[in-house]
Amino acid sequence: MDPAELKTRYWRPLEVSHKPFAWEVLEAAYGHSGRGYHGWSHISDLFEGLDQVSELASRRDLVTTAIFWHDAVYVTRTTDGTRRADAVNVLDSAELFRQHSLLSAADADAVHELIMATTDHLGAKASQERYPGFGHDLDLFVDLDLSPLAAPWEKFASNFQAIRHEFSWVPEPAFNAAQGAFLEALLTNEAKLFRRPETIERWRKKALANIERCLDGLKASPAA
Repeated sequence: MDPAELKTRYWRPLEVSHKPFAWEVLEAAYGHSGRGYHGWSHISDLFEGLDQVSELASRRDLVTTAIFWHDAVYVTRTTDGTRRADAVNVLDSAELFRQHSLLSAADADAVHELIMATTDHLGAKASQERYPGFGHDLDLFVDLDLSPLAAPWEKFASNFQAIRHEFSWVPEPAFNAAQGAFLEALLTNEAKLFRRPETIERWRKKALANIERCLDGLKASPAA
């Protein structure tokens, strides 16, 4: 889905809960030339995943809001040339959401926590039951953020190259080593890769096959 379709299908119902020009902030963020994987395509993938399991969301409106904002800030490099921590990007994204939200304090806190959960896909847990079903929604949201791992192999490989674009300033051996370590961690903790029974059934087997295939390729790479 392109941004215009995402706006029509998913953003319009949320406009009333945001300040004016919030969409323009998202449009500038996800459309930035430096984006590869963490652009509109990723947001589209998450909404396609949500549509597949929409009956699992207790507050689909808040999960939808979190999808739109969770990668609104994504900068890979600090001013001194080192890698910017993913957790910093997530926190900045969550705070950017707050700046543009008109939700009640309770609902805004819930969305903020959903976004922050993506700093630890394997270990994040709800701090409290912010509304009935919040813990399950947090698990669902984290599962959705990992759902592209279960894409058809061609899409998975394309996503890998899109991430490479975002880290084009990193030498290939260092990039491959970092991505390999991330994927190895997912493989080592495969029992935690997805949380909801329905998402486990739908995505885990495909994701593990992709991860193993990608790791095999990285190990065989001359730059490894």
